[in-house]
Amino acid sequence: MKQVILAAHFPGVNNHTVWSDPASGSQIDFASFAHLARTAERGRFDFFFLADGQRLREQRGRIHDLDVVGRPDSLTVLSALAAVTTHLGLAGTVNATFNEPYELARKLASLDHLSGGRAGWNVVTSSDAFTGENFRRGGYLDYSQRYERAEEFVRTVRELWDSWAAEDLVADPATGTFATANAGAFAHRGTHFDIGGHFTVPRSPQRHPLTIQAGDSEGGRDFAAATADAIFSRHSRLADGQAFYRDIQSRVAAHGRAPGSLKILPGATFALGDTDAEAQENADHIRRQQVSPQTAILLLEQLWNRDLSAYDPEGPLPEIDPDVSEDSIIKGRTRMSRDPLKTAAEWRALAEAKRLGIRDLIIEVTGRQSFIGSPARVAEEINEFVQTDAADGFILVPHLTPTGLDEFVDKVVPLLQERGVLRAEYGTTTLRGHLGLEGDVWSSWPSP
Repeated sequence: MKQVILAAHFPGVNNHTVWSDPASGSQIDFASFAHLARTAERGRFDFFFLADGQRLREQRGRIHDLDVVGRPDSLTVLSALAAVTTHLGLAGTVNATFNEPYELARKLASLDHLSGGRAGWNVVTSSDAFTGENFRRGGYLDYSQRYERAEEFVRTVRELWDSWAAEDLVADPATGTFATANAGAFAHRGTHFDIGGHFTVPRSPQRHPLTIQAGDSEGGRDFAAATADAIFSRHSRLADGQAFYRDIQSRVAAHGRAPGSLKILPGATFALGDTDAEAQENADHIRRQQVSPQTAILLLEQLWNRDLSAYDPEGPLPEIDPDVSEDSIIKGRTRMSRDPLKTAAEWRALAEAKRLGIRDLIIEVTGRQSFIGSPARVAEEINEFVQTDAADGFILVPHLTPTGLDEFVDKVVPLLQERGVLRAEYGTTTLRGHLGLEGDVWSSWPSP
């Protein structure tokens, strides 16, 4: 049987995190990060995942009230977590549009050394001027160039990591020689980067820290198939997951890569109970916490592209249609639908059929817990996804910080271990080793 890959996503930056719950703790204190990481390691998870953002999003000219203000830098947090964990992988989101290859390659290689080979990098891109204003004159990279730059960025970073051979670092007290003559020498000449010199960090334990990618567009899928070790997908329903899995694996083969060299890990949520009925009650309670009256209006505005603050969250949908102009009240996020008028019509029909007010409708259409049930049912469903090639595992997103993963580790993990699909003890020391990719680092770039 395939082994289930599990990662723990530190929650934040969206309405799925219930910061208003009395049991919720700080989202910026190091103690919160440490608690979740230690819980994941106790559950023998493969890695800890930390999202990041380059600018706080805005809606109607105000900072979006669901964003985390003051979140520390991802790589700084992960470096600190390396000191309080021993086996857990440490992966973070770092933007390839607003960073430089040399600087980021050095930081990731340093984290890989500090953690003994547990570093991972979630590669993301950005093409919007709103985010770009924080970084460069002109404010943005054209949309058509973002994956082109990102692919060359990843290529360049790997060239830097490969600039040190395994035998280049030599400690010889007699001669004083500590490195071979060309150790770290590099020269990259490309469309986006023209750099040369010496890379200062010797080859790290994994050689290449694990690379994760999260795009779901055509460009994003091809980018992942060509460059990534894992893909953070959004397909958490069985049939959708199987279709996505087949598509990605066919692209992997087209790029000349070996089967299984790209792991597919959907993001997933969960709600547990002693019985399936109790779990459903818990899931319904969580969703009503996640979609407060204020949140319901904010999410509706993202489709309508209008100020709807005067509307009653428990009342009917607006009679006025969405504003489909190019001007958006949202800054720093994509619009909810490519066809707002069609989506609005579908929502109106659903609201009428089920007699739903705004808040109940938003709860209905904006998502649900991926796994709902007793621990036995959740363990069974997770395993079914993996064994039927709908996924290789899951990146679990709890709704509470920092204790939201505790119940899963206490109740579901032992059942997966009993099935023989989740390790009882770590048998490997690196993140690549955990995912079965230890020998899967390639220095030559896949064919385009």
